[in-house]
Amino acid sequence: MKKNHPFHLVTKSPWPILLSMNIMTMLLGMVMWMTKKTMSTMITGTTLTMMCSMMWWRDVTREATFQGMHTKKVIKGIKMGMMLFIISEIMFFSSFFWSFFHSSLSPSIEIGMNWPPKSIISFNPMEIPLLNTIILLSSGTTITWAHHSLINNKLNSSIKAMMITIFLGIYFSILQKWEYNQSQFTISDSVYGSTFFVATGFHGLHVIVGTIFLSVSALRMKKFHLSKNHHLGLEMSAWYWHFVDVIWLFLYVTVYWWGK
Repeated sequence: MKKNHPFHLVTKSPWPILLSMNIMTMLLGMVMWMTKKTMSTMITGTTLTMMCSMMWWRDVTREATFQGMHTKKVIKGIKMGMMLFIISEIMFFSSFFWSFFHSSLSPSIEIGMNWPPKSIISFNPMEIPLLNTIILLSSGTTITWAHHSLINNKLNSSIKAMMITIFLGIYFSILQKWEYNQSQFTISDSVYGSTFFVATGFHGLHVIVGTIFLSVSALRMKKFHLSKNHHLGLEMSAWYWHFVDVIWLFLYVTVYWWGK
């Protein structure tokens, strides 16, 4: 059906309501896991959430790639939405930095008026944290290489750079898991343990999400869904990955190095 406007009027979809119900199931399952030590509800909710998300993203990919619904006006709106999403994520992490600085700049008597608390043996910032910093900075370079290669119509070079970026993201996650295993304190060890693991843990979760985002973009690139003139998915994944890089730099400088 022809239309006389550049906007995309989304057709009726079951995914928003189903996804909201599945997310609620997942969150209730997490509460049950933490209180009753049963994981079945959480696993069910997580599985259904992932399935609905995949179906919804599949529909968006069809609308963009095969139906031509993503006009310049629509792309501008999506970019604005991504900007607002990243700003909301910045506010999310700002709360963790606020908590960290509140406790570290004026340690309370409950933790011995010392930072880190006397019983805490913190990580050496010159070891795994520095290596992870180098890895993420390198991945920021490779995702920029992938983006510019696609703009210059060098598809093979772009795919190669994407695969390197994905590998670096996976490498970062493996090293962070290994670092957690070596930790001599836990999330329940005073305010230091809680702020450290919540801040770095949520960042690690964002790295995993970003790696999946990049993997989907690389797969679409191999299927020739993206071109030098139309590659919004890759551009959004690059924005998200650069956000993850910047947050890690702040985490490294404050939590690992300055807060040691």
